[in-house]
Amino acid sequence: MAVATGHGCRICGGPVAEMLDLGRHPLSDAFPRPTELADEFFYRLALARCADCTMVQLVEEVPRERMFHHDYPYRSSLSAVMRAHFTATGRELLGTELTRPGAFCVELGANDGVMLRTVAKAGVRHLGFEPSAGVAELARRQGVRVSTTFFEEETAAGVLAADGPADVIYAANTVCHLPYLDSVLRGARLLLAPDGVFVFEDPYLGDILAKAAFDQIYDEHFYYFTAHSVRATAARFGLELVDVRRLPVHGGEVRYTLAHTGRRTPSAAVAELLREEQERGVTGAEALRRFAADVARTRQDLVTLLRSLREQGRTVAAYGATAKSATVTNYCGLGPELVAYVCDTTPAKQGRLTPGAHIPVRPPAAFADPYPDYALLFAWNHADEIMAKETGFRAAGGRWIHYVPTVCVR
Repeated sequence: MAVATGHGCRICGGPVAEMLDLGRHPLSDAFPRPTELADEFFYRLALARCADCTMVQLVEEVPRERMFHHDYPYRSSLSAVMRAHFTATGRELLGTELTRPGAFCVELGANDGVMLRTVAKAGVRHLGFEPSAGVAELARRQGVRVSTTFFEEETAAGVLAADGPADVIYAANTVCHLPYLDSVLRGARLLLAPDGVFVFEDPYLGDILAKAAFDQIYDEHFYYFTAHSVRATAARFGLELVDVRRLPVHGGEVRYTLAHTGRRTPSAAVAELLREEQERGVTGAEALRRFAADVARTRQDLVTLLRSLREQGRTVAAYGATAKSATVTNYCGLGPELVAYVCDTTPAKQGRLTPGAHIPVRPPAAFADPYPDYALLFAWNHADEIMAKETGFRAAGGRWIHYVPTVCVR
């Protein structure tokens, strides 16, 4: 049963009810060395829903400086699928919203510059906000102009004074990370040109519920958006939801487009997604209660399977030391005794341990030296890319363990 959290909604101040408690968790992207285990930071990972604006959000906020720091390990460019996605996004913005002489594009959470490099190469004025200094430096090497401050109302005012209004503010897998969304939206409204747009794409609550993708819930994902909650939130800050687009990346996302209220006519896609959410009950409490039951079932099934394989003497490794895998390992209690190691392409993670669960992270070459009997697919949102690359595993008799939407072996 849902319980009141004692805290109001971060967006509207309305009453919130806790819908899912996943327990004590570490920072999802903090991969410790074996000598650093005593310094791990933990918090309670729980999900709540606002009864007034329907925004789904975390109960407990992790300080942003703990998550987005110099050594933040995620690199958008390491995935060929995401490189293609962001290159296409940059080209689309250049052909639609960044066409006037002197056009200006701002990106929040620019990471290693994978999207803005396309804009920069076209000679368009731009600025990326990336507070994680290590990845920001990678963007600079690609010719991208970067600020290592956090985007909010105060910094937006500084950009407006120095560079003028933005035709586009863009963000991917970033806006849902920002508990201080009120300041971000005030900043966006201030910085946007009269006919400018704020375009952001984030994991979609509708897909998370449909797939029982509980691993999309972790410290960096503070908000879980729907068209209803985004529309209500935007309206509070003088902005209007004028377009939506479903995206297949990262297990299912929606690209939301906001504009100054009354400046653009909302597309038919907005009304269609609002209607679909209403029909499916995506924004209601009952959908979250069903989700909580699905999550508990997945944990039971996955742990039972892995214990059975261990008793049979089978070897199990995992593929993809993703941020969301921290939710799976810590909620399900998976450690090295059930999953021997995790392979990952990110050099900054290799030779370290997974957050909380302390499973060793190894480079991709270790996967075939020798192949395990089974591989737990943490990076399930990149399944097609991984399967195309790891044909040798299947040829050697290896089998993949999936847990989204249900636990199965393929």
